[in-house]
Amino acid sequence: MSVLAGQFDTPFPAVDWQPEVMALLDERHLAVWSHAQSRRTHFAASLAQFLGSQRETDVVTLYGRFINDLESFCHQLERSIPIDRLERRIDGTDGVTDALRSRESVRGRSVARCRYIVWNDADMLLRADSALFGRLVDAMLGVSAEAEYASEDLLLIQRCVFVGGPALADYAEHPDGQFRAWLPDGLGEPFWAMVTGIDAPNTTTAHIDELMP
Repeated sequence: MSVLAGQFDTPFPAVDWQPEVMALLDERHLAVWSHAQSRRTHFAASLAQFLGSQRETDVVTLYGRFINDLESFCHQLERSIPIDRLERRIDGTDGVTDALRSRESVRGRSVARCRYIVWNDADMLLRADSALFGRLVDAMLGVSAEAEYASEDLLLIQRCVFVGGPALADYAEHPDGQFRAWLPDGLGEPFWAMVTGIDAPNTTTAHIDELMP
């Protein structure tokens, strides 16, 4: 017993990086990366748990190892956001964009004021289909900006956290990638720039070691 008692004489170290990351998400989306899968998994799981403990907050977790096309993305999204129908398309009625706009809540629970989408292993789809990845990112960040700047409904702050490896960091460096620019639609001003009045998405890229001890 004395051995066990000695093991607990020293308090557990405080883990306080999650509030700092949440504060970063007040104003921007995050793309975070690491070479180490264990670091990525730990970061995503711990952050999602912390965010989910906040009041009036929903957390949508996407498991990128099982997302390799639009069907598998929709399969996960419709199991995280309560919607009646999700067609396998990004735009249009009952598509991904409509699902991301949904604010349905469980009876007896107040409507969420914040929604965080944590996409684990996001670079899996990036490597499999970079064009589709860009279109989905564009929809996610576009709906977020629309809810904040162009919607007449009760304000919903929606932020996205993309977690992956070096490929995600490389994508984030591209000035035409959808972390840094709205997707052109060939009709002049990009759709989301026109709808929201925001020139470009606000996404910060960081190595996980910069955010988590």
